[in-house]
Amino acid sequence: MSDTTTLPFGKALNAGLRKALADDPRVLLMGEDIGPLGGVFRVTEGLQAEFGDRRVIDTPLAESGILGTAIGLAMAGFRPVCEIQFDGFVFPAFDQITSQLAKMTNRHEGVLSMPIVIRIPYGGHIGAVEHHQESPETYFTHTPGLRVVSPSTANDAYWMIQEAIASNDPVIFLEPKSRYWHKGEVDLEASALPLHASRIVRRGTDVTLVGHGAMVSVLLQAAALAESEGTSCEVVDVRSLSPIDYGPVLESVRRTGRMVYAQEAPGFVSVGSEVAATVAEKAFYALEAPVIRVSGFDTPFPPAKLEGVYLPDPDRILEAVDRSLAY
Repeated sequence: MSDTTTLPFGKALNAGLRKALADDPRVLLMGEDIGPLGGVFRVTEGLQAEFGDRRVIDTPLAESGILGTAIGLAMAGFRPVCEIQFDGFVFPAFDQITSQLAKMTNRHEGVLSMPIVIRIPYGGHIGAVEHHQESPETYFTHTPGLRVVSPSTANDAYWMIQEAIASNDPVIFLEPKSRYWHKGEVDLEASALPLHASRIVRRGTDVTLVGHGAMVSVLLQAAALAESEGTSCEVVDVRSLSPIDYGPVLESVRRTGRMVYAQEAPGFVSVGSEVAATVAEKAFYALEAPVIRVSGFDTPFPPAKLEGVYLPDPDRILEAVDRSLAY
């Protein structure tokens, strides 16, 4: 019998970080207010008291400095886990990430590993102010040398953070902040899937709905509503944005003949664009309708009172499903 427990997403991350710290003395946590405070979202709560301030390090408010220091620590044999307090705060560190971290292993012809994890709370749904609910995933997926993942469940949060820390490559670990308080069952014995595997989370026959992060729960809501109207939707959580495991996506589309991709990020030159193009290329003869994308609008993220208009919701997804079925 498996050892399972029920945890909120944020607590599952905390448990995964605790296990990584306990299992490997080279693992260090770094970030602003992650010590006694436990981070803005309390993901690191209690870890400094347990492992000390040389393992869980409160840093100055300087994201570029955090990442530059982490690169040096990785070169010295450590495995740093850096927390970026909010998605919009990652850009001061963007040069370190894309010009240095992503290129370091290639620059040294594979001899030098960069086992660094960058945790970024991202996305909307929490009514925050500017720079606090953006979706910057495309910048990192477009950068060779970085792995990019985003869990959507507590179980994935627990296992994927440990798998990311164990990777010898740099991993951008995108945490959908609206999921922090959602509870789910966590299997403490074994991960169901490897870090970069997609998974089908709901079976259906008529339309394939694909997404990542917080959007997976919205897709499941849309699928439940569609079922009440007689339409059977299959839901695929890609989990990993770079690399993308296309196997389950293509398998599903070849059975349903239709696909809708939903994301919070703007649609132009996005993860959804790439998935749509790849599905059109590799499953063209199975498609009975064009791949349809539902996304945030190609504007800066709006003030909090307008986020409900900006972010895809079940109604916008169902409208896309109807358009797909109309072909």
